Amino acid sequence: MALFGTLPTLRAQAPQTPAFAAAFAYVEDLMRPDSPALQRLRAIGRGESKKIELAHGALAIEQVYETKARADGFFESHRKMIDLQVVVEGEELMEVVDLSRVAVRQAYDAEKDYALYADAADASQLKLTPGLAAIFFPPDVHMPTLRLRGVPVLVRKTVVKIPVA
Repeated sequence: MALFGTLPTLRAQAPQTPAFAAAFAYVEDLMRPDSPALQRLRAIGRGESKKIELAHGALAIEQVYETKARADGFFESHRKMIDLQVVVEGEELMEVVDLSRVAVRQAYDAEKDYALYADAADASQLKLTPGLAAIFFPPDVHMPTLRLRGVPVLVRKTVVKIPVA
């Protein structure tokens, strides 16, 4: 099941692979107040994203957006990539449920590496604020980008895609 917590805790619990090491090195750099990576993320406009190639097949998608109402969200999962989702600025709610507990709404698209799922009223909720992160493995159907307090909040975030070993 998904992992959730501080970056040091997740780093200790995550698989000890070169791709995860590259992902955590990038995220740790991004979280440094004086880093060029943080300045790059802060320069991204609202509604935009930027892909950053990392080592060992990992890649980061830096993004800036306003959180959305749950009715506008969707549940997804991936088979080829594991998500490491890190909120750098702002806050958002994420929901997660095991793959065995939801119905497929849109079949898996291998090219885009995702499937979409029907709503899951009994999903668990995760509150992400700066310094907290979540790792979603292939069985973890997740819905990120949600408003936490009913009001849209600007979020600066990275989603690191790590190849499934």
